[in-house]
Amino acid sequence: MATPGWLLDATLDLLLGGRCAGCERPGRTWCSACREALGTLSPASPPPLRRPDGTAVPVAAGAAYVPPLSSAIVAHKERRRLSLVDPLAELLAEAVTRATALRPEAAVRPDPPAPLVLVPVPSRPAAVRERGHDPLRRTVRRAVARLRREGHDAGWVPLLELRARVRDQGGLDAVERRANLRGALGVDAGAHRRLGRGVGRARLVLCDDVLTTGATLEEGLRALTAVGLPVAGVAVVAAVAVRNGG
Repeated sequence: MATPGWLLDATLDLLLGGRCAGCERPGRTWCSACREALGTLSPASPPPLRRPDGTAVPVAAGAAYVPPLSSAIVAHKERRRLSLVDPLAELLAEAVTRATALRPEAAVRPDPPAPLVLVPVPSRPAAVRERGHDPLRRTVRRAVARLRREGHDAGWVPLLELRARVRDQGGLDAVERRANLRGALGVDAGAHRRLGRGVGRARLVLCDDVLTTGATLEEGLRALTAVGLPVAGVAVVAAVAVRNGG
């Protein structure tokens, strides 16, 4: 007989002092109520981003950046609540499929289907060291696994790298973020070579955890476009309700 949820939560709280990352309720890392609430959040479709030449790139988000999703993202990123990667990766995978389907040419299915290549925005090395992990890469890898289970030809390549020292984006407004990131990203030559000849038919999807002002993703688009890499869409786990200009 299955253990009632409340009894399991009480046991975990007594033995481990565990709390839900979404609502701080004693018990499991992700309680059943927050799991259900996450499932009711509507997908978000932020406005498209613009390539340097002005053409639009579709953007999709798993959901709006509101509780309990916002709490889960922070807990996974800053407090290493690693078990939260699965619901976050599920939202990212859903955003990837919607971002690529928004392209007009996606209505005509290639034969065989063009592979999906997820490209994560790089984290600052200092932040990775401080956190003890790279939360976005972890989420992207798990999203790729989810996409493959659904029958998609999917992979991921860490194409982007930081080439200039940047400040922590927290507390910066849209103008400051763009100034902070201008010219900061480039394409890793080794990763570009590994992508190889398949880049001509691959659907590259630029990925991040949260879209705020869009500055980070715009810089990623610039860097990829500068070396001739086509970006089919942008996918994020969550997007803030209002975007100033991530």
